Amino acid sequence: MEKEATIGGSSHDPSSFNLLVSSPSGLPPSQVSVAFSDAYDRVPHADASLENTISEIWEQRTLKNNSLFNGNKFRYGGYVFHAGGGSDHEPHICLHLGLTDYRTFVGTNLSPLWERFLVPSEDDSVLCQHTSSPLGNGAVVETIDNKILVLQRSNNVGEFPGYFVFPGGHPEPQEIGISSHQYVKELTESIDTKVSQEMFDSIVREVVEEIGVPASSLSNPAFIGISRRDLNVRPTAFFFIKCNLDSKEVQQFYSSAQDGYESTQLYAVPMIELEDIASKMPGCHRGGFALYKLMVDTRKIT
Repeated sequence: MEKEATIGGSSHDPSSFNLLVSSPSGLPPSQVSVAFSDAYDRVPHADASLENTISEIWEQRTLKNNSLFNGNKFRYGGYVFHAGGGSDHEPHICLHLGLTDYRTFVGTNLSPLWERFLVPSEDDSVLCQHTSSPLGNGAVVETIDNKILVLQRSNNVGEFPGYFVFPGGHPEPQEIGISSHQYVKELTESIDTKVSQEMFDSIVREVVEEIGVPASSLSNPAFIGISRRDLNVRPTAFFFIKCNLDSKEVQQFYSSAQDGYESTQLYAVPMIELEDIASKMPGCHRGGFALYKLMVDTRKIT
């Protein structure tokens, strides 16, 4: 488990990225936990005029598009890694998650003023303390004939139309009944366990909805790390999943995928071709490829 340096160009280069967390061995749900708390929520900016732009931008966006929905998202606030040791202890990561929403994401990370929300710091959680930073997810799905599944985004999507991406989306607070921190405090069972499970459940849902394959064809996801796009500091958790179908069978399922409108084409590519396609991905997904490559290289060594 390690932190990596930025890869790519400037903060305005859509393909440059930073690996916040790297777990090339691939961690199962038993080795990934979550600390869910309002301590990891966004900190409002001291500049009131800058803070006011969040609602102004949202009002402008909703006037242009009345279908915009301000849903809750989990906010990435850092992590703690335990290396383990001895025969009984395995490596373990605890992700720090708070709550945010789409409106604040649009008004901070996606704002033309996004860099003004950043705090100069080597510590990522300090750097991004004033941004919404909802945690996205992505899956590197490997077919039984050793191809990786990549989507080309349609021109109808809000971010990066036409770019190549791995299937993915977001873990969703509403899936496990979270509407606010106050509501969580009234629950008796451990909410951290439910949030952690949603991290793994949600990526399977996204693959099923975007690719169209049945959930029964997919292995349990393995967490391989978190990549952050340098442009508007967008974090995404990545998982590795094996699919027991070959690429031709997957293409047949894709033709009737539930969320097929989000993409125009599905590509099943061998590792040797993935490098070239990754150069045409947004930074967070290009980082997902880097995490997968680290996993592949680690397995070669071991």
